[in-house]
Amino acid sequence: MDGMTWLLNLPEQNLPLILADNGFDVWIANARGTRYSCKHTSLDPSSPDFWNWSWDEMATYDLPAIFDYVSNQTGQKINFVGHSLGTLVALASFSEGKLVNQVKSVALLSPVAYLSHMKTALLVIAANSFVGEIINLSGMAEFDPKGLPVVDFIKSLCLVPGVDCRNLFTAITGLRENCCLNSSSVDLFMMNEPQPTSTKNIVHLSQNVRLGVLTKFNYGRPDYNIMHYGEIYPPIYNLSNIPPNLPLFISYGGKDALSDVIDVKIMLDHLKFHDADKLSVQFIEDYAHADYVMGVNAKDIVYNVVTTFFKHQF
Repeated sequence: MDGMTWLLNLPEQNLPLILADNGFDVWIANARGTRYSCKHTSLDPSSPDFWNWSWDEMATYDLPAIFDYVSNQTGQKINFVGHSLGTLVALASFSEGKLVNQVKSVALLSPVAYLSHMKTALLVIAANSFVGEIINLSGMAEFDPKGLPVVDFIKSLCLVPGVDCRNLFTAITGLRENCCLNSSSVDLFMMNEPQPTSTKNIVHLSQNVRLGVLTKFNYGRPDYNIMHYGEIYPPIYNLSNIPPNLPLFISYGGKDALSDVIDVKIMLDHLKFHDADKLSVQFIEDYAHADYVMGVNAKDIVYNVVTTFFKHQF
């Protein structure tokens, strides 16, 4: 997704403007490869080399670059908000000691780290069918969800019993599970999202789904892994390495098909030694994945809590 997703709801219902109205200096980031993040000093999006990355690079290079830029502009420590993949990238960075000296506090909404209990039928089947790997072998480095080759792959998966693809948004997020969406925001979302990513990123996420372990990208050959990591298997991101005194607010929903309750609890188990007064966890029984960004009542249930949490950090 690109950063516009945060702004789909009315001004009084979206988190960036709510934070701005509360006196925060708000910066909105865009994921690599999306329409506002397609420029490079030497590579063009038409080149396969442009797409040679996964969320590893987003955690290692992109988020630190964003933090450095904002820190240099403001001279202040940063309150970070992430949703879905944005939480995964942040957790991976923090676990490796990156950004921790620049961050004041962190809010993770619908957190994604472990994915093996994900209930979204289309994505589970795609991961277990090695769709990303197949597309990668075909030489297609850019994964455009609205491009013809990917659409054709998705159509073939939609023939599998139990997969309902009448609406791509429904197939991915489980629209019936999302309790409180603004229908006009959903229409805007479908007009603008999802944006392209790299096929390598899809492969990496699929590896996370299949293995149930949070690791760096697996190149599939011991010699390739040794070349990149100095060992046969890709290193694990150890979330217990996140500094225990880093203020964390985590909110997850009981109806979330992507950030499943069991997977969130596995993540929380890795944070069991976190300072009790620095870890705040919110569970919302009726909330699903998209409610955190497009819920008409998200301000009252989530955003006001996030705002208060940030204001209490010193």
